[in-house]
Amino acid sequence: MRRRVPRPKELLPLLRFRKPRFSAARRRLESAVTIYDLREAARRRTPKAAFDYTDGAAEAELSLARARQAFEDIEFNPTILRDVSSVDTGWEVLGERVALPFGIAPTGFTRLMQTEGEIAGATAAEAVGIPFALSTLATTSIEDVKAASPNGRHWFQLYMWKDRDRSMALVERAAAAGYDTLMVTVDTPVAGARLRDKRNGFSIPPQLTLKTMLNTATRPAWWFNLLTTEPLSFASLDRWPGTVAELLDTMFDPTVDFDDLAWIKQQWPGKIVVKGVQNLADAKRLADLGVDGVVLSNHGGRQLDRAPVPFHLLPTVVREVGADMEVHVDTGIMSGADIVASVALGARFTLVGRAYLYGLMAGGRRGVDKTIEILSEQVVRTMRLLGVSSLEELEPAHVTQLRRLTPFP
Repeated sequence: MRRRVPRPKELLPLLRFRKPRFSAARRRLESAVTIYDLREAARRRTPKAAFDYTDGAAEAELSLARARQAFEDIEFNPTILRDVSSVDTGWEVLGERVALPFGIAPTGFTRLMQTEGEIAGATAAEAVGIPFALSTLATTSIEDVKAASPNGRHWFQLYMWKDRDRSMALVERAAAAGYDTLMVTVDTPVAGARLRDKRNGFSIPPQLTLKTMLNTATRPAWWFNLLTTEPLSFASLDRWPGTVAELLDTMFDPTVDFDDLAWIKQQWPGKIVVKGVQNLADAKRLADLGVDGVVLSNHGGRQLDRAPVPFHLLPTVVREVGADMEVHVDTGIMSGADIVASVALGARFTLVGRAYLYGLMAGGRRGVDKTIEILSEQVVRTMRLLGVSSLEELEPAHVTQLRRLTPFP
C-alpha cells in the first residue's frame, strides 16, 4: 500500500470546530441526549437533600425500580413500508387537544429543586401546548402560575387535608383562576417512608447545618439562587421544623373515602381525574361514580413500596373501563419510547414528574425545555420506526410486555 502526505485542501473539509459556548448551562444542556443525562447534570448541581427528595422513593425503592424495569422489559413490534414522512403526536385529552401525549405532573416544593420552579414548568408547557399540573404543595401560587402562562392549560392537583375548608379554598381559587381539570390524589392517607429524606434530615425550608453547608460547598449557585430570590412560599405553610414526611402526616386525611370524592366532584365545575389508582376494582368504582379519568399511579414509588406497577395494570384497566373514562398513567417514565408504549396499550395520556424536575435542576426553564425536546424527539422517532404516523394508529399489537415478576397461581 502506497502512502503519501495529505494535501491541505484534502484536510480542510474534515476539520470541524464548534463555536465556543461560554455559558456552562448551555454546554450542559446541549450535551444531554437522554433524561438520564439530565439526571446526572441535576445531581452534580443540586445539594444532596434536595436532589434525593426528587430522585428517591419509599423504603427500599422497589416500586420505582420495578416501574422503570417494566418499561425496559417491552418488545416493540414494528410494521414496515408505511409512509411516516409526517407524524402527528397530538390528540384530544379531557376535551381539549394536546400537542404531545404527555404533560407535566404535579410536584411539591418545586422551587427547592431550582428557584424558577413551577413558573419554568408552566411556561415551558404553554410553549409546546401540553398541560401543566400544579400541586397542592406547590411553591408558587395558583394565581401566579396562571399569570405567568395565561394561554397554557392548567390542572390543579388536590390533596384532601384534615382541614377540609382549607382544601376546598384552594379548589375554589383554582376554579376562579381558570384551571380546567381537578386531579384528586387518593394514594396518600399517610406519607410513605422516604428514607433518603430521613437520613438527610430534609426539612422545609432547608436548614443550614454543618452537614448541609459541607455538601453545598461545591454547589454555591443553588444556595445563591435560593437566598437572593423571593422567599419560598407554600399554599399550606410558611415553615416546618421537621421532615417532609412528618409534615405530610400532619396534613393528609386518612378518613377520605368514595363519598368524599363524590362530594368534591359536586364542587368542581370542570373535568375531574383521580390519581393513584392501583387496581381494577377501584377503577370500575370510579367509572361508576362518573369521573372523567383516572391516573394509574403508585405515586412514583413514593408511597407504598412493592405497590403494583401501573404500566402492568394498563391493558386490563383500559379493556374494562376505557370506554367509560380516560385512562392515564405515570411512574417510571424516562423516555419517549415509554410514552409510546403506554399509548399503544391504551393510555390516553401520560405524566412525567422526575424527568421534568431533572431538567429543571439541570438548567431551569431551559432545562425543562430540554426535557420536553428529548421526550418529543423520542416519541416521534419511535412512532416512525414502528410505522405509525398518528397516535390513533398505535395499538396493543405494537407492544409485547415481557414480565420478570409473575404471581404464584
